[in-house]
Amino acid sequence: MGLLSSVFGLSLFAALAAILVPWGSHLIRIGGPFLTPNPTVLAEGHGPIFIEDTIHCEDVHHYRPANLLFAACEDSKSTRFDWFPPLGHLTPQPEARGSIHVVNPKTLKSSRLEFENFEGSFVTHGIDVIEDPKQADAVYIFAVNHLPNPDHWLEGAQDTPKARSQIELFHHVLKSKTIQHVRSIQHPLIETPNDVYADSPNSVYITNDHFYREGPMRLVEDLWPSAKWSTVVHVQITDLKAKDSAGLDASVAHSGLWNNNGLGHGRTDDEIVISSAIGGELYVSKRHANNTISIKSTIPFDTVTDNPSYYADPYRTDAHDASGYVVAGVSQGIYLAKTARDPDATDPCQVWYARPTAGGWEKKLLFEDDGSRIRSASAAVLVPIEPKMGQKKAWLFVTGFLSEKMIAVKVDL
Repeated sequence: MGLLSSVFGLSLFAALAAILVPWGSHLIRIGGPFLTPNPTVLAEGHGPIFIEDTIHCEDVHHYRPANLLFAACEDSKSTRFDWFPPLGHLTPQPEARGSIHVVNPKTLKSSRLEFENFEGSFVTHGIDVIEDPKQADAVYIFAVNHLPNPDHWLEGAQDTPKARSQIELFHHVLKSKTIQHVRSIQHPLIETPNDVYADSPNSVYITNDHFYREGPMRLVEDLWPSAKWSTVVHVQITDLKAKDSAGLDASVAHSGLWNNNGLGHGRTDDEIVISSAIGGELYVSKRHANNTISIKSTIPFDTVTDNPSYYADPYRTDAHDASGYVVAGVSQGIYLAKTARDPDATDPCQVWYARPTAGGWEKKLLFEDDGSRIRSASAAVLVPIEPKMGQKKAWLFVTGFLSEKMIAVKVDL
């Protein structure tokens, strides 16, 4: 019996170790509890340049046809710390009103777009920007909006979710100072939206980053790799003039991912890049005609991965193509539950760049900070610089969900 007990005990220990050791190792590697941030040393003339009036811009996109950056910004230093459902902050701020900004990468100036036909709160998160197929000098912008649920807060229905997040669709004529609200997009499948990917004004993919909105099971989702309960949903907009939940068809495009987060465009029109935040991975995927998504390859990183972007090298040659994926993330995410409620805290971050090779992926750390130059990083884009003496460089624009200013630094590719 003693021998049997010992054998059983050893077997149980081995089984637990097989499960817990890889899990613990992953959390240490991605969560960064023992990481010592090593801020990137920048040469003279390489920045950082701080972009004024870019408070808590969670996402940024480079619209290459016009060489402009579009960002969704909170415009207030207080909103995020009280009301931001993705961080579990659920004290409503009725007056919260972020905006869409345009950043000129040449002048390094930011300007807010004035809303038309849009009232109420706008609590920003992920966005996407696509060309208006009927008007070359205009774009459509899809944006996540985290609204308090009136059924819960005003009607007192305590069994309803505290947030009623939705997607806003806007239209903007380039070089104008306004942005027109086209419609809101509400659907039961849009539960915990994080980011959006649009392939037309009538078609958009949306990540739900959690199944549970709050409570201990949400923490399980964050920590347990087998909690693959998040989804990517597709919404077909059948009527651009309808309101809220009307004129929509929605379906689940992909499920079974752990904490999927950001979405990005890739090398081809049908490539879609999905990030697993705490998984520390990018999934290079393909969208199909039936609006489903299949994963083609995985790029692992050693930090949290947030919103991905793709840099298409306009100066590529057969000898040197600098095209690749860019992804930003906090490098000590294990402390985020504590620091995210502290306006004076710092959140170290990293920005990575990955290029395909014959044997897999070549990865390079483009930028790192201890939180003193930029607090948190959730999105980054590269804007090309014309090569000189055969050297390829680009301006790297970095922004974060808790950063008070977007920054720009010059990097080698």
